[in-house]
Amino acid sequence: MTALLGGQTGATSTLGEVERLAVRYRVPVEDALLIAINLHGIDSDLPRHRARVQVRLASAPTMPWQLIVPLNATGSPFWLKDDQLLLGGVSFATVERVDADEAVGGYFRNGGTAATLNPNARSRCVGCAFCPNTLEAAADPRLSEERDLRELLAALLEQHPRHDLTELREVTVSTGCFEREPAAVDHVRALRTVLAEHGIEARIGFLTSVLRSQEAFDVLAAEATPFVLRLTAECFTRRDLLLKASKANLATPQMPEVLKRALAAGHGTSFTYIVGLDDIDALRTGVGVLNPYVTEFPNFQVYQAHNSVMAGLRTSGARDLEYYLRARVVIEEITGPSGLRPAAWECYRPLWYFTFAGEALVSA
Repeated sequence: MTALLGGQTGATSTLGEVERLAVRYRVPVEDALLIAINLHGIDSDLPRHRARVQVRLASAPTMPWQLIVPLNATGSPFWLKDDQLLLGGVSFATVERVDADEAVGGYFRNGGTAATLNPNARSRCVGCAFCPNTLEAAADPRLSEERDLRELLAALLEQHPRHDLTELREVTVSTGCFEREPAAVDHVRALRTVLAEHGIEARIGFLTSVLRSQEAFDVLAAEATPFVLRLTAECFTRRDLLLKASKANLATPQMPEVLKRALAAGHGTSFTYIVGLDDIDALRTGVGVLNPYVTEFPNFQVYQAHNSVMAGLRTSGARDLEYYLRARVVIEEITGPSGLRPAAWECYRPLWYFTFAGEALVSA
């Protein structure tokens, strides 16, 4: 399937245009370029849709970045020629590796100190309107029993023998696809049991919108700590249109109450949010309401449109790089005083790479 990203109004087409926007919004040009790649995808001769791509910018060659983008984004201003990434015909980065973005049961992150599990077969999830999972290869299992979790951990260790599972500091359950709260609670309890069997004391992070009740958080406090709720907020407007039912039925005004319940039980809290679905005013209001109740920096992701239907879901102006640079400034103004900062390894489509509100995150 061809990603219909071409012909976009305001598409960034030259390095000079990116540099001017970077100056206007006081961000490194490197950050602006990486955000733009996530937004527009990459055009190439490769017969691939969505892929994991390792990019090394010429202006900051010591730091490689992994992006997950379509490589057949027709009309994207970014073109991959051999191993060179071009913008306006000018090479500005090297692509060192391209891997198919297959759905898998689990993988390590952050140098082996974190692991992500996809226990409920994300490739089978009907998903939300903006989600690309249905476009991916279905290579992941559905896990529902402790035995399956044990087998997954054993497979992770076999694939990466240099990692010691006891070194894990966080195990994140991503794409749980649990439709009801009791099933989500049972899964977290089972995961804690299996981790304990392996001598793993890692915090469990759970991406979900179905954990909501004080009873559920109290049970997890008694049986599954340490635990962090990563509430899948995703957007604050048009939720009935954009989200599957188990997410859409959590109304925006209910979100801070859920976070407060998790906090009351002693859990860590955060949320996930797709930048590009709400207008800037709705983004500002929604993030501002949730910000007082998070203990971890939220996961803000650049919205990727993988076909013409998905492109039509963007809010007005979100076809353009400038929208995302404006959103970045707004989010920094809201979250900056908390002292929380984004970690590069936690998100493959972030708004921050080298700096946050002028503060260095990594060395160039």
